[in-house]
Parts: sequence; structure tokens; C-alpha cells
Amino acid sequence: MSLTTKIMLGMIAGLIFGVIANRINVPFINDYLVDGLFHMIGTAFVNALKMLVVPLVVFSLLTGVFGISDVRLLGRVGGKAFGLYILTTAVAIAVAIAIALLIGPGVGFTMEGVDTSAVQTADAPSVWMVFANIVPTNPVAALANTEMLQIIFYVIVVGIAGLMLGEASAPFVKACEYMNDLMMKVVEIVMAFAPIGVFCLIARVFAQQGIELFVPVMAYVVTLTGALLLHLFVTLMILLKVMTGLSPTQFIRKIRPAQVFAFSTASSNATIPVTYRCVTSRMGVDNSVASFSIPLGATINMDGTAIMQGVATVFLANVYGVDLGLSGYITVIAMAVLASIGTAGVPGVGLVMLTMVLTQVGLPIEGIALILGVDRLMDMIRTAVNITGDAVVTVIVGKSEGKIDVGVYNDPEAGDAEGNLEIDPEAEQHLAAIARHSD
Repeated sequence: MSLTTKIMLGMIAGLIFGVIANRINVPFINDYLVDGLFHMIGTAFVNALKMLVVPLVVFSLLTGVFGISDVRLLGRVGGKAFGLYILTTAVAIAVAIAIALLIGPGVGFTMEGVDTSAVQTADAPSVWMVFANIVPTNPVAALANTEMLQIIFYVIVVGIAGLMLGEASAPFVKACEYMNDLMMKVVEIVMAFAPIGVFCLIARVFAQQGIELFVPVMAYVVTLTGALLLHLFVTLMILLKVMTGLSPTQFIRKIRPAQVFAFSTASSNATIPVTYRCVTSRMGVDNSVASFSIPLGATINMDGTAIMQGVATVFLANVYGVDLGLSGYITVIAMAVLASIGTAGVPGVGLVMLTMVLTQVGLPIEGIALILGVDRLMDMIRTAVNITGDAVVTVIVGKSEGKIDVGVYNDPEAGDAEGNLEIDPEAEQHLAAIARHSD
């Protein structure tokens, strides 16, 4: 059984267990399994994924820059990726607003009995400061705090400096290549525990979230889910087919592990190692493109989050009886694109961005309390859409630059192997002998 199949089975089993646990509501199960053992294992698994992000991004991006060996090509790849990310985000929210206006969720809804005390506001970022803050004042702090845009900027500068030093950088390049291979092996080790981690994460979420939460805002949930699935299976797949000529069906099959991880963790950043592995090992995109495009996309490409903002804005405008008009919705689109650049890819970030959008169009942020209950599950779906958009753009850029192995992409079995996690006793002894000799 492949690892992907095991992960899917873990997700389905977790969903079933969680729904049953929520319905029977046994204190022992809730206290010792759901909030105890499952919470511990799930948190440890997400922490293990996050543990991989910074070293994987640093060394894969350095090897990618050295592999390109052409600063102009690096700028072209970055420009294409950035432009496509902004385009897909703008299209996503525009389509979401159109669908929401057509369906009309929130019409006739009342705010009676809704607790608004949990809603907190956030200030909209200045477009100038968004770009100014890409340059880190302290690279070590950026690495420690997983400030992805700052990490990307600093690593690219270091990589370019290494290229300028020429032959003197050869030992450093070799060390980076080794560290990149080493981190990919660590990814395989963490992935071996994925079925258990995914089971615990999904079981806990569905055990805590009762179906009753969805009833009052069912129109919002249905509209948002429909818009998300439309963008994933129609808009992004049309973009992929038109710009690359590659099979969308093959793409959906190969990105599935990353989608499951994104759904489980609700974090684009935590899913970076899995997304990167899918587009390189399973789809054949060269490291020189994927190492830049994937972490960049996890930070600035938030198609799913933008769709949520569009649907939520229409929903709350209908609840409060406010007609935003064309200019209001254009403001929503612009704010969503700007906020996506300046906001981290972590769980719950969509609500933070939504407060910025609502403030700009004059809607009360207290209305967010209506969707707080269902946002965790919606966040899981939209994160899966986010990372799918990252992968689509990466494949498009890779194809346009001739940096994709089409044979690997079209091979249904490519990248399905779990990798060899067995320790070879002879290799172990040989390495120990080298270590003793070096002493």
C-alpha cells in the first residue's frame, strides 16, 4: 500500500471517528483521547512539519540558485511566479464575489444572540511597508520566526554572492547540495508517521466541531465550499491546461498528498515540505524553480483565503443590509490581494485578513462572530486550495522555462515510492570508521 493511500485512509478514519465521538459525547473519549492523546500526537506531527520548513527552504533555494547560475533567469522565474500568484488571487476573489452575489447568502439573517466579544481587529498593511519589510533587519531572527519572504530574500542574496565568488564557492555549493539531500531524507522520515498524524488531527477537529454549528450559516458554508471547489477543479485546471498543455487529471492525482496535509494542518507553511516533494518528485519540476516558487506561494498566494473574504464580505453585507456597489467590491479585491502578500500562511490568518477588508468597506467587524464557529473547517478546505494554486503556478513556470521533466509528470507511478528508511549496517559501520579517522 502506498503512503498516499495510507494517508487517505488515515484521514477518512479520523473523520469517521471524530463524527462518532462528537455525537456520543463520552467524557473519557473527549478528555483522554480527543483532547489528550490525539491533541499531543497531532501537535507533535505539525511541529515536525514546521521543523522541516526553514532548513528545507534555505538549502533547496540555495541549491536552486546555484543550479540556475544565471541571475537574469532567477529574476524571470521570480517575476513569472509573482505575477501568476497575484493574478490567480485576484481572479479567485472576483469569481467568489460573483457567485456570492448570485446566490445571496445572508439575506434575511439576524444577529440576535450572537456573541461578538471574540472578534479582534487588525490594521491593513501599507503597500510600501509590505515590500520594505521583505528586507530583514536580522536574518537570524527571520529564520527563527519563519518570516518566509525575508528568508527568501536573504537566501537569494547569499546565493547570488556565492555565484559571484565563482570557484571559491565550490565547497559551499557541495555542502548545500548534501544538506538539501539530507533534509529530503528527514522529510521522508516525518512522512512515514503521516497516516497517524493525519488521523489524530482530523479526528480531533471533527470531534470538537458539531454539525449544529453549520445550520445557522448553511448558505454561507455552501456558497464558500462551492466557490472553493470551482476554483480548484475548474479555474486552476483550465489555467494549467491552457498554459502548459499538461493533464489536469494527472496533476490532481499527484498533488493529493499535499492537499491532505493542507486540509489536516490548515497551514500553507507547514505543508511546504510535502508540496515541494509533490512538485519535484511526483511532477518532475526542477529544484531551481520549485525551491523558489513553493515557499513564495505559501506566503503570498492565498486563493482560498481570498475566496473566503469575497464570500464573507457579501454574506455580511447582506446581513447588515449594506449595498457595497461596484467600487466597494473592487476595494475588496484590491485589499485581499494586498493582504495576501503581507500575511503569513498559518491557521486562522483568513479571519485576520477579513477584518482588514471589512474595515476598508465600512462593514462592522463584529459580524465575523457569525462565521467563527465554522471557520476552522472552512480554513482546512481553503488551505488545500491555496497549496494547489502554489503547485499549479510552479508547474506553469517550470514548463515555460523548460525546467520540468514531462516524462516524470506523465508517469502515474513517479514519486509514489516511500523511499528507503532502512539503516544499512555496512554503511553505518563505514560512516563510524570515517568519523573515528577524522578524530
